[in-house]
Amino acid sequence: MSAKNLDQRGRLRNKIVALRMSPGENEMLNAAVAISGLTKQDYIINKLLDRTVTVQPNPRVFKALKDKLGEVLAELKRIESGGTADGDLIELIRLINTTLNGTNGGE
Repeated sequence: MSAKNLDQRGRLRNKIVALRMSPGENEMLNAAVAISGLTKQDYIINKLLDRTVTVQPNPRVFKALKDKLGEVLAELKRIESGGTADGDLIELIRLINTTLNGTNGGE
C-alpha cells in the first residue's frame, strides 16, 4: 500500500472536486496560478474558500510575470496596429497589476 499524501498541515486530501472551464477561463486560471507561485491545487482551494492568495516573490514568480508581460506587450502592439482589446487582456493586466502591487507592499 502506498504512503498517504499529506499536505503541509498533515491533512489527508483524498476528496476530488472537478469542474469544467472554457479554454479562455483555463488560460486565465493558469496565468493566475503561474503568477501566484502556488500549486494549482493550493491556488484553487484558497480562492474557493475566499482566502487571500499571498504571492511570495521568487524567481519562478518573476519569470511568470515577465512571460505574461511579454504576452501583454504583443497584444498591445496588435491593438496599436488596428486591432481591438478583448476582456481577457484587460483581466490579465488587472491580475498582473494586483500581483505587482502586492509584491512591493502596494507602493
